[in-house]
Amino acid sequence: MPRQPTPLPSTIRRQRGFEAAASLVKAPIRAAGEKRGFALARLLTHWPDVAGTDVAAVTRPVKMSYGREGMGATLVLLVTSAHAPMVQMQLPRIRERVNAAYGYAAVSRITLTQTAADGFAEGQTPFSGPPPPPPPDPAIEAAAAATAADVGDGALRSALEAMAKNILARRPSHAGKKIP
Repeated sequence: MPRQPTPLPSTIRRQRGFEAAASLVKAPIRAAGEKRGFALARLLTHWPDVAGTDVAAVTRPVKMSYGREGMGATLVLLVTSAHAPMVQMQLPRIRERVNAAYGYAAVSRITLTQTAADGFAEGQTPFSGPPPPPPPDPAIEAAAAATAADVGDGALRSALEAMAKNILARRPSHAGKKIP
């Protein structure tokens, strides 16, 4: 009996209904990770869970390269030069945790690449986290306070002021206008 041809992916998708967003981006993320040698994208996406929050705050996994022998890979970590000695002392623990994430002795060596706090290019790999938000505009604060000034309840007034600040900060053309 001849085999039925497999339906096109578009018809399969229609039959299943809605899909989770993770399933739609899973293949492109895996391809991008495999380009850099990461067989598991989990090492990149869950680096703080794998390495620990203290190590993950000062390091980023960059590349995993496999030698010709095939006996374990070399993991390259990007680290700020000020934290490199501390990370160097923790390399055996990091290697154990990475191998535990893989489930076998995938990594035999870890090398550190020291860099500036912002990475090789301006803003490419920030280690210090996102920059603090800019200070609020006094005109927006005054307009938000004027908007909620008629409300008698203090908790409701502060909530309305916060909402008005958010709305006015997003739309600079509304600064100074009372919200209907």
